[in-house]
Amino acid sequence: MAKDGPIGIGIAGIGRAGWGMHCAELAGKENLFRIVAACDVLKDRRDKMAAKYGCRIYTRVEDMAANPDVELVDVATRSPEHLPHALIGLKAGKHVFLEKPICLTYAEALKLKAAAARAKGKLFIRHNRRFEPTFNHIREIMASGILGKVYEIKLRRLGYARRDDWQTLMKCGGGQMLNWGPHIIDHALRLLESPVKSVWADLKTVACVGDAEDHFKIILTGKNGRVIDIEISGGAAIKEPEYIVLGTKGGLTSSEEDITLRYLDASVKLPPRKPDPGAPGAHFGSPEKLPWIEKTIPVCPAYKSDMPNSIWYELHSAIRKGTRFPITTDESVAVMKVISAAKKGTKYATRK
Repeated sequence: MAKDGPIGIGIAGIGRAGWGMHCAELAGKENLFRIVAACDVLKDRRDKMAAKYGCRIYTRVEDMAANPDVELVDVATRSPEHLPHALIGLKAGKHVFLEKPICLTYAEALKLKAAAARAKGKLFIRHNRRFEPTFNHIREIMASGILGKVYEIKLRRLGYARRDDWQTLMKCGGGQMLNWGPHIIDHALRLLESPVKSVWADLKTVACVGDAEDHFKIILTGKNGRVIDIEISGGAAIKEPEYIVLGTKGGLTSSEEDITLRYLDASVKLPPRKPDPGAPGAHFGSPEKLPWIEKTIPVCPAYKSDMPNSIWYELHSAIRKGTRFPITTDESVAVMKVISAAKKGTKYATRK
């Protein structure tokens, strides 16, 4: 197996993710990656890959993984196939780049983790939204301390659609929990900055035509007391900011390109106050003019990520140079632990 030059990739699944995202993102990176093989059950997809890339084509992942030119098995098949196809790649001694969700349940995630620990090749998880500029900029603002102690964060991805594809069907691993869920729950666990103390959830089918949930709310409480309120919906006719962060000295909101901040000016010393147990007056407490700073800034984190390219550069560096890949297996397993806890006892729990 080659240890220099472009990494030979075999892509499993040439659909919305494999063709529409992975192949598109690899364009212009031929010095880093070379598509040497592709696997799909549909002939027209296999033919399309052979015509464009001149690669070997397969109907079975086992056969593709046996190709000595395949150094990295890129799993972009349907959600229920992620675990078995990742295990095939690892068993063949190859590196595996695994789309989200990494599997369907926490139990499956533990099985995958154990297999990865035994494998010759390495497992890499495609939580590519770790590289979103807004997410990283907000983390930097929180770390700066201008908001004080952050006690609550709201994360939203809302829309309304009478969706009718396979991702609305439980038997296909559908539902927002396994679609948008892994990305935003991963964000939430990074923003929580603490082990999870509790998980509360509510799941509904609102607008989609399948039997999977298209609306869910999860509330995570950290051992540090911080609360993360996650809402992802395909049945919400009204939108909210994608991010709301509340701290003891200020807060922020953001959707995509801008961040709006309101926080106390740290250069102004506030006079001491104490509670008054006396008879109430005309006001709720004593009137006070606080030194607020209010501004809207463009999203521009100090950490310069480049979606969707950053994850591919990190992947190449981890394989060729042995650098640390920023998404660990334990972190992706923790995402599945939250998902399984949220589904437990509901009609949406994955049935075997």
